[in-house]
Amino acid sequence: MLLQLVRFLAVYSYCFVVRTLKIKVETRHHHGHDVGERLYIHRHSVVHSLPAHPKIIAALLFIFTVVATPITWWFNFLGYFVLIVAVAITAKIPLRTLFTRALIEIPFVFFAILMPFFGKGEIVSVGPFDLYQEGLIAAAGILIKGTLGVLTAITLSTSTTAREMLRGLEKLKLPTLMVQIASFMLRYVNVVNDEMERMKVARESRGFTATGIQHWKVLATAAGALFIRSYERGERVHLAMLSRGYTGVLPHEEPPKLSKSIWFTALALPISALTILAISLGLNI
Repeated sequence: MLLQLVRFLAVYSYCFVVRTLKIKVETRHHHGHDVGERLYIHRHSVVHSLPAHPKIIAALLFIFTVVATPITWWFNFLGYFVLIVAVAITAKIPLRTLFTRALIEIPFVFFAILMPFFGKGEIVSVGPFDLYQEGLIAAAGILIKGTLGVLTAITLSTSTTAREMLRGLEKLKLPTLMVQIASFMLRYVNVVNDEMERMKVARESRGFTATGIQHWKVLATAAGALFIRSYERGERVHLAMLSRGYTGVLPHEEPPKLSKSIWFTALALPISALTILAISLGLNI
């Protein structure tokens, strides 16, 4: 019975994610923006107007607070959930969009469901199943903390563009090389996607349709050709940039120094979460 349950959950999770979160791949000519901005939702809100690096710090502090909270303190997690939903409402993000995107964690839910079947210690009978209490607590911890972390990441990505995120990471002293690599990846992912679409159309115009394992060799050859074309394009772009004086850092305007009010607004979420945690610590001492 356990094996049948595992198979059912695996198939159900796969089908659910594919059907619910399948994003139709369209080029920027149809959407008017590139792949790196598809998660972003443009709104005029306080959250959107904040610079990226305070929001990144706030998100990391909030997630750290969630992870540091003992799993048995249920009311704390309820408070954290209310806080992140309040931030999403302030950012004018549709709650339906927020929770729909959160379904990306369904595969992790599948693994969490299996944890109560393994472990040691006291056994709890739930219907026809004998579950380990330690596994139940661990599964609850993964589900609750993971969900709050996913909701935080979604709120951040929907209120901050990918380029703003990179500038924020650079402001937080992330290695410049890593930021530049991520920046070029965002810039040229559309170019590679367009190249892949052209190759697909060329194959289909010659009557090719991948129907089984016998066509994997053709697809592997196409993937190799795409890699070579992308590499050659990258070499040409790099030489063109060097000829124009590129030294490893792209020029950009230095952002103004942030005021205390901006920092306080950005850090309101983790400060509230830490307050809830501190109150719970005081009550449990």
